[in-house]
Amino acid sequence: MKSRAAILFEPGKKLEIREVTVQDPGPGEVRVKLVASGVCHTDLHVMTGDLNAPLPAILGHEGAGIVHDVGPGVTSVKPGDHVILLWRLSCGECEYCSGSRPALCPEGTEVRGSGRLLDGTSRFSLDGQEIKHFAGVSAFSNYTVLPEKAALKIPDDLPLELAALMGCAVITGVGAAVNAAQVKPGSTVAVFGAGGIGVNVVQGAVLAGARTVIAVDRFDSRLEQARLFGATHTVNASDSDAVEAIRHLTGGRGVDYAFEAVGLPSIVQQAFNCLAKRGVAMVVGIPPTASEVTVSSSALVYEERVLTGSLYGSAAPKIDIPKMIDMYRSGGLKLDELLTHRFPIEEINEAYDALKSGETLRSVVTF
Repeated sequence: MKSRAAILFEPGKKLEIREVTVQDPGPGEVRVKLVASGVCHTDLHVMTGDLNAPLPAILGHEGAGIVHDVGPGVTSVKPGDHVILLWRLSCGECEYCSGSRPALCPEGTEVRGSGRLLDGTSRFSLDGQEIKHFAGVSAFSNYTVLPEKAALKIPDDLPLELAALMGCAVITGVGAAVNAAQVKPGSTVAVFGAGGIGVNVVQGAVLAGARTVIAVDRFDSRLEQARLFGATHTVNASDSDAVEAIRHLTGGRGVDYAFEAVGLPSIVQQAFNCLAKRGVAMVVGIPPTASEVTVSSSALVYEERVLTGSLYGSAAPKIDIPKMIDMYRSGGLKLDELLTHRFPIEEINEAYDALKSGETLRSVVTF
């Protein structure tokens, strides 16, 4: 089968739309016809070289579509089912899966690191050249093949453009606040970065009952959107010192929880520096592979501050996404407001230009 796909051949280059060959799904695999895929910063980090990935590869990890066909032994989905792609494959049996942290599963780590599926081969090729899978899903393609465990069946009446966003932005942001940090009612929160992930951290903190939620960004448009998702205060980091502004808003105390949703070491430091005693700084953004962060060891000890991270919202997607779908239907979770732009796959580089300029909150490419 032929498929249009967005391929990254080397860091620093734009994505190229090429027609690739997609092999039939093997045992335990599913072929999905993509309908929409989210434009996320993680793929941009790979494009710039800040995040390492096997190349050449079809990028994209936040996707939703319809099952086209299945390989031998597949039982959880069938042709015609609507699915969300889960970009952190999990085996369901290891200590991390058993402990409700499937994103840390070694099986998913292996697929992510090799750019191939579980049998050690790729289902994509271009003129005889192997093309790698990204994050095990490669959502920037008309058709993709992935393990059965990475395809989550969803109700047919959920719009697939919105469903795609639940596969990364929503579960990562909301999960960071609810699952990882376990934000307490009445607490104070700062969120650095009010993009697609950040506004979901904001609404996760609101859902958890936070009293004060401060959104920090350099774009006024995103700060306005953060208020729509429940931020009580906003700070434009291009106009003022964010740490000083947060301490001023909290009477000098600092916040109980600070979330870094950008992926820059300097902002991780700011998140740590604005904490109150016993505060928790949660890194949600993906930092450059070789980057390091320096924080005050005195504050770690004398103020019992915590610096930690959250991958994939520290969630169990097959449990948490159905709950989030129910929350959306009941009006408790904002999805329609999250999707601000749509681009055809042929305009994927323009979609990333819009992301970098702050023009979009969350956009999707469509096929």
